[in-house]
Amino acid sequence: MGSEGEREQLNHALIGYLNTVHETLQVLDQTAASSSEKVSWNEVIQMGEQLSKQATMVGMLWNGEKVEVKALEENMAAYFNILQGLLLLSHGSTVGAGPTLASCIHASVKQVVDCSFMLMKESVSSYGSSIKTQNLSIPQLVGTVWESCSALKKTPSTNVTAIGRAMTQVTVSIKDVLREMKELKAASSDLEEEFKDKASEEAESKLESDDSDADDLGNDLSPEEMKIAQLSTAVVSETLAVVNKLIRAIIGLLKQENQGAFSNSTDSLERLLNLCQAIGSQVDELGACLYPPQEILVMKAALEKISGAVGEIQIELERIKGSSEDFVQACTNLKSLIRQLESELGCSNANDLLVPKMENLVVNS
Repeated sequence: MGSEGEREQLNHALIGYLNTVHETLQVLDQTAASSSEKVSWNEVIQMGEQLSKQATMVGMLWNGEKVEVKALEENMAAYFNILQGLLLLSHGSTVGAGPTLASCIHASVKQVVDCSFMLMKESVSSYGSSIKTQNLSIPQLVGTVWESCSALKKTPSTNVTAIGRAMTQVTVSIKDVLREMKELKAASSDLEEEFKDKASEEAESKLESDDSDADDLGNDLSPEEMKIAQLSTAVVSETLAVVNKLIRAIIGLLKQENQGAFSNSTDSLERLLNLCQAIGSQVDELGACLYPPQEILVMKAALEKISGAVGEIQIELERIKGSSEDFVQACTNLKSLIRQLESELGCSNANDLLVPKMENLVVNS
């Protein structure tokens, strides 16, 4: 259907378009200057809808009995013209965007670009094949372009929305850790009772079983380790309460009459998000340390960082007049639990160091 020369012609044109898009993406790596005119995200969404229609044209071309090189060239030119327009509009939408919003926009647009590249490359490489043997992945790739363009509608369009979603993601992560910690507690205590009640033959059989049972690291927790696990669970639970109350405090600020002024406090919101994400990271660390042998020093370091981050959040929230009694109380409760756990870890650490100290005593005598 198509000569090798025609396919080479199409490929040469495609390379030119791809290079142009890559150059535009480099511009997108930086947010637009504050002096630039801000583009509404709705304009980006509308351009995405046009791109979806143009992608449909690609699929329609391949549904016919014959694919003309001229038709593909025209389609390619129209497609990349719309894609280029989408990139420029998305760049204009980053005026006044903080790091979190800019990252969301960049990720969404990059997904559209990646799907577009795959579709157009497949379209060119398939040129010249017969209707029976032509690449059937083109309709699927058209679908991926549709999905990526549709996802633009779910992309946050303001700093507050982007940061709020990112904070919510921190709570999801903390909930996951908390769930695992609670399962660890239940699995350990249940297994202890199981060993007491079952006959020795059944217990021996269970110990020899592999995979699911043998891989349950929590089964080896000693009573001392279980106490640490329980206190850690309480700390993580209260940490989740602190982050949730922080989100509610920010929502409360947005509902106030000075919403417009606060919405521009992107730097404060970004700082609060960074602190939340730091807390989430340390919660992950704390949860991982509960499996035997428990890493006492790492747990202490994680607790210290969580406590420090909570203190900074309190200062920042007070600075923007968003603190509340509920939030302060949650922070107080968390710090109290942290001190209890630190005290327990101190005792555990002292017991761990007791034997080496006794050995040194014997050697020195």
